[in-house]
Amino acid sequence: MTAKRHYNLLCPIARALDTVGDRWTLLILRDLHAAPARYQELHEGLGIATNLLSTRLTELTNTGLIRQPSERSAYELTDLGRGTDRILWELARFGGELDRAPDPREPGNLRTLVLPLKIVLEAVPNRPDLIVRLHLDDNVLTIISTPESLEVRYGDTSMAADVVLQTSYEAFLDVAEGLTAPDEFISRHVEIIDGSHNASTFFELMGTAIMLQR
Repeated sequence: MTAKRHYNLLCPIARALDTVGDRWTLLILRDLHAAPARYQELHEGLGIATNLLSTRLTELTNTGLIRQPSERSAYELTDLGRGTDRILWELARFGGELDRAPDPREPGNLRTLVLPLKIVLEAVPNRPDLIVRLHLDDNVLTIISTPESLEVRYGDTSMAADVVLQTSYEAFLDVAEGLTAPDEFISRHVEIIDGSHNASTFFELMGTAIMLQR
């Protein structure tokens, strides 16, 4: 195996890149921000070569960003690893300003949405008490909003939801990146499955979140 290269500079940016600058490292952290994940879940979501994934997980464990409490348990972020949330968010914002690849493939799962969705909704003042179940293609996100806190859970359907919505990942990404207006997104790309009387509250929450990021 080729020895890992380091910048070895007296600079905090270089020091950070020594730790998280390798290919796939930040995407592994992104997925673990959504929820703890086992090796196979990370492999299926990322589509990464197995030997490379094993290497990256070992490196992240050794640098104290993630841990695996036991050999059979899921990988999870440490306190240091959770501190990468704003790095990933700023990369998401920057990436949204760039042109997409001509024929990009979708992620293997939509853990990718959990962290940015949490951060943009957290920024909204006077949030309502609302539980939203969002079906995006074959994935499910549950948004738990209160005036004091905001949580986004990947794949958790254990809580009763006030409103249940169906849309596609591509349509959701288009509105998040400003390629589709919120009104057009709601009218053309969202199906209200349950809780229509609460849907407008969620649409207002999302609209405010998008406006605050512009």
